[in-house]
Amino acid sequence: MRDENYPTLTLNDDRQIPQLGFGTWQIENEDAPDAVATAIDVGYWLIDTAAVYKNEEGVGKGIGDWSDIFLQTKIWNESQGYNRTKKAFANSLKRLDREYVDMLLIHWPCPQQDKFVETWKAMIELREEGTAKSIGVSNFREEDLKRLVDETGVVPALNQIELHPSFQQRALRETHKEMGIVTQSWSPLGQGKGMGKDVIGKIAEETGQDAAAVILRWHIQHGLAPIPKASSRAHIEANFSALQFELTDDQMERIDALDSADGRIGPDPASFD
Repeated sequence: MRDENYPTLTLNDDRQIPQLGFGTWQIENEDAPDAVATAIDVGYWLIDTAAVYKNEEGVGKGIGDWSDIFLQTKIWNESQGYNRTKKAFANSLKRLDREYVDMLLIHWPCPQQDKFVETWKAMIELREEGTAKSIGVSNFREEDLKRLVDETGVVPALNQIELHPSFQQRALRETHKEMGIVTQSWSPLGQGKGMGKDVIGKIAEETGQDAAAVILRWHIQHGLAPIPKASSRAHIEANFSALQFELTDDQMERIDALDSADGRIGPDPASFD
């Protein structure tokens, strides 16, 4: 069993999700078993992967016999649509060597395709079957979220979005709060760029903590669920240390002030297909 003091958030389906997770984007399939096994050894309880990462097989091997790890994967853009979603998810389960995942996400809304509602209907059935314990989305905008609910009546449990100190997505976070959706942060460190900011460096000095841990702690204290990626054990441990200290209100406000209108690093969900 995992540490009972590990922070969790309550999903709108009443399940608990670990607040700090381990991301595996850009980890090669052959490297994933060691990276994931190391993360679990350090203490991580949530592992995030996706079909498009092409490392699900390695992630599954890294998890091994751990039955209580919260595992999540995603339906890629080309696999959207009712039948394709069912087939793609079956293939993901085979690669992961699992009978179910804890969270299944639509990776991008791909509004030009206009298939995410049919994809969502398939995922609702997968949840009812028990092969996807919880279902959510990734990179969805407010209008996408509301369309899902309007057309199916089912609110996503989670929306995984780009979120870091330079791109804080406050309006979307407020929408999540109103709709009862957990906000999970991808690229929570701004792909390393955030750690070089003077404000972060100063707070790291004040707390005696790693700069990455400072940023992750900011996410956690805001009720967000960051999923940092790291390869070396040293970086994996440094990120995990975010659970071991607290930032003051002043330190939180100084990081809040780093938000930028043009801080997006990844693709724009309005146009990415």
